[in-house]
Amino acid sequence: PDVATLEEIEAIATELAHFAGDEIQRARKGTIRVEYKTEGKGDRAPTDPVSQVDRKVEELLRERLAERFPDHGIVGEEEDKHPSPDDEYVWAIDPVDGTTNFVNGFPLFASSIGVLHRGRPIVGAIWCSTSHELRPGVYHARHGGSLRFDGADVDLTPAASGVSRRLAAAPGGSAGRQSGWDNRITGCAAIECAFVAVGIFNSASFWGPGLWDVAAGVTLLAAAGREIRTRD
Repeated sequence: PDVATLEEIEAIATELAHFAGDEIQRARKGTIRVEYKTEGKGDRAPTDPVSQVDRKVEELLRERLAERFPDHGIVGEEEDKHPSPDDEYVWAIDPVDGTTNFVNGFPLFASSIGVLHRGRPIVGAIWCSTSHELRPGVYHARHGGSLRFDGADVDLTPAASGVSRRLAAAPGGSAGRQSGWDNRITGCAAIECAFVAVGIFNSASFWGPGLWDVAAGVTLLAAAGREIRTRD
């Protein structure tokens, strides 16, 4: 797509990410109803929660996108609706990434909105409950553009000098300390992508993510000049 189209899509994705973040923060002030998509195994409790907030936010985002781009496809985590293989543009939505954190009050969760053009990620916008500026906000980028936070270019210069042990995000942590970094578990793939992009983490690993988990994040990472690797 040309630059004008990319800028328009980035602006709308960013607007929708802010909208989703506002809805999530508003919901935190009320009662949150939680269900589980799958049952527990053996004596283990189920581990895949979904709240009415997840479903409401995705529904609202779908409605707004249908008004703005009626010919674009949408794939989301909570609704079993699939875009046509012929759709030129597809929006990948995770209304609340890190739902387990969200429903337990652990303040690391996000709302992720990615846009693909013929299967290639071109725009990403992730509302994060916290950020490198220690406040909520939206990281966003477009193909060929810079990494931004709430409209301003992000300074990718490390905030501290002389740090010999960096941080990395790894599923399940690790059995022991790595030679050059310490692992952290956030429970939120979208935040981990954003934190690698901005330089808080030096890496993040994902096992079997959904499209909605990483579609926005890879655009942020590319805009920040980070490496993206997939296992064959």
